[in-house]
Amino acid sequence: MLPCFYKKYLGLDCPGCGMQRAALELINGNLMESLELFPALLPIVGMLAFLGLHLVFKFQKGGTWLKYIFILVATIIVVSYLMKLAQHGVGTS
Repeated sequence: MLPCFYKKYLGLDCPGCGMQRAALELINGNLMESLELFPALLPIVGMLAFLGLHLVFKFQKGGTWLKYIFILVATIIVVSYLMKLAQHGVGTS
């Protein structure tokens, strides 16, 4: 597993922390554990799959759908990151 430089030097999780472990859990068939570690992994996989299909089949509104899926993925990443920070008490005295 690759170390997180953000966590190493700043002592905080980055927005992508947990993605590698979540991918390993997903590969091992542990869906719930994967979602707990990094909730955006499945939408990212879905987005990449849709992107591949769109590049091959040139869906009429594929670009628009990809924008919406990207916004969804980005929102999930930001919300889960903020929740992770809140759970660990970052920013509290």
